[in-house]
Order: sequence, then structure tokens, then C-alpha cells
Amino acid sequence: QVQLVESGGGLVQPVGSLRLSCTVSGFTRDLYAVGWFRQAPGKEREGVACISLVDDMLHYADSVQGRFTIYEANVKNTVSLQMHSLKPEDTGVYHCATRGIHTIRWYATRKYDNWGQGTQVTVSS
Repeated sequence: QVQLVESGGGLVQPVGSLRLSCTVSGFTRDLYAVGWFRQAPGKEREGVACISLVDDMLHYADSVQGRFTIYEANVKNTVSLQMHSLKPEDTGVYHCATRGIHTIRWYATRKYDNWGQGTQVTVSS
């Protein structure tokens, strides 16, 4: 069993910054990657960013490329998502998730086995 807990969400003004953290616990030995996803009201959950725990490969959605950075934090078993230049369309519930396999389709939710409850990010003036 793997447990994930997200933190760091909140209300931020447009062009502001926010950092989310995902703490992973439990049986983490065979994990391949950690991804961040978000879901806006009335929309499907979409992949935001992903980091491979095996070879440190990074992937980003086109909509966040250059603004968001995913990385393994200095705190053990924590993956963070640094978000800059936030836009109202970045609003949503942000979830982190883990998968135990390699896949080209890093953004495919069905590839992920374990999910956190999510943290709300609201970008508004």
C-alpha cells in the first residue's frame, strides 16, 4: 500500500507563485514515477507534470511548460511542484499519483495506481 498526501494549495493572484508538495509513504520501493494532475470543475482530470524516480526524466503539459517545475524535494519521499506565473485557468484540485511501470503516456490517469486526496489551487484576483 502506498499513501500520498498533498499540501500547499491555496488562493493566489494571477502571475503569483505557489508550491505544492506530495509526501509518499508506505511500500515505495517499486515506484517508477510520480505525477501531478489537476481537475477543474466540469472538466476531466489532466496530467500536469511527471518525474521518473528511476532516471529523473521530466514531462510537462504544454500548458504549464516553462512555468511549472516538478522535482524531488530534499525532504525524504517528497515530490514538489513549483508553480510560477499562475493563470486563472490553472485553478483546480491538484492530485499527485504514483505508478509502478514505465509508459510513454505519462499523462494517462489509468496508468497510475495510487492517488492522493488533492489540494485546491485557486488563481483569482
